[in-house]
Amino acid sequence: MLSAPVDHEPTEQGNGQDASGRLLPSREEPGVRLFMETPLSSFRIDSGIEPARIPLNRPPGTFSPTGGEGWDEGVGFRERPDAVSSEPEFNQLALALFALQFAHVEAFRRLCEARRITPGKVAHWSDIPPIPAAAFKELDLSSVPAAERKTVFHSSGTTEQRQSRHFHNPESLATYEASLLPWFKAHLLPEAKAFNFVILTPSPALAPHSSLARMLETVRREFGSQDSRFNGNIDGTGGWTLDMDATLDALHKSTETGQPMALLGTAFSFVHLLDQVAAHPFRFALPSGSRVMETGGYKGRSRQLPKSQLHALITRYLGVPPSHIVCEYGMSELSSQAYDWQVQNVKRETMKEGRVFRFPPWARARVVSPETASEVVEGDTGLIQVCDLANVRSVMMIQTEDLAT
Repeated sequence: MLSAPVDHEPTEQGNGQDASGRLLPSREEPGVRLFMETPLSSFRIDSGIEPARIPLNRPPGTFSPTGGEGWDEGVGFRERPDAVSSEPEFNQLALALFALQFAHVEAFRRLCEARRITPGKVAHWSDIPPIPAAAFKELDLSSVPAAERKTVFHSSGTTEQRQSRHFHNPESLATYEASLLPWFKAHLLPEAKAFNFVILTPSPALAPHSSLARMLETVRREFGSQDSRFNGNIDGTGGWTLDMDATLDALHKSTETGQPMALLGTAFSFVHLLDQVAAHPFRFALPSGSRVMETGGYKGRSRQLPKSQLHALITRYLGVPPSHIVCEYGMSELSSQAYDWQVQNVKRETMKEGRVFRFPPWARARVVSPETASEVVEGDTGLIQVCDLANVRSVMMIQTEDLAT
């Protein structure tokens, strides 16, 4: 269930006060009570709904922490406003969460007050001040008490770079998992309850600050067969490497037994794997139903390929058709992910119509002007902005550095 703590209990008559005498949102306020009593499961996931389209053009060199470069070629974003029971319901929940985060995330409150924006002055979620993703590197953007911060997700990048910090406690991690699981299943496993995963990243034991590793462990635990495994390692510099022998053995085993498999990993991991396969005379023809999820992201770990070329090589060397290759977009600062395709999604749309990224119904994405912060008109370039209701214990309104049209 979505919830956020109130450290200073409000009175029965209304708002309580913190140590500075600042008003806190009352649990009895209709919007706050609605938010705190609304589980993610109440948001309807219906793959038959046609959402609004936001085309995306990601030039090389722009990337999200767990996404990556090379996501250009007409890729797009879609939000799903009609997948929630109603747009007013989403707005009501967002405004209630804004009130909670304004009260309990000090750095966020200071930013809002500097802009003279308070919960009582905001009528629509799009007017909530967004926090730049880069601010997670400098500011403490969390309502989780320091003693409860058992997990912290860092943005990806080199060890020399200052990294973002998204703090979690067990409760917020449960919300994170409740957000990622149904949306992953809807796009990667729409027809299956369990699958054999070969994961081309390190496990959370090796990469405890990676939100991607945590996400993949969550789906492995929930949907993976007994043979599912992580094949990634960490080198002496902290970089991610791939256990090539174990991965090739898994590919041979799947081919010989006829058991479909799902390969999940970053774009650079797939480049290393494909280079290894291309250096040998054999080609794999993975069993029908096998699938791939790639998250983008090169980070200088391999040569960079356009997405269409990478996917063509996956089809050529692994035998996975384009209809079973799915891209994921995520950030360490978010709790929800977007996907650009649904496996076996041939009934409602075709590959020729182009791929678009979809966030789950408890999130919204829009493209805004970096100069005016207003939503751009169709065809103009702007920055992707995400409102993620699953980001309960940090801030829900994130301004990314990713360009879109």
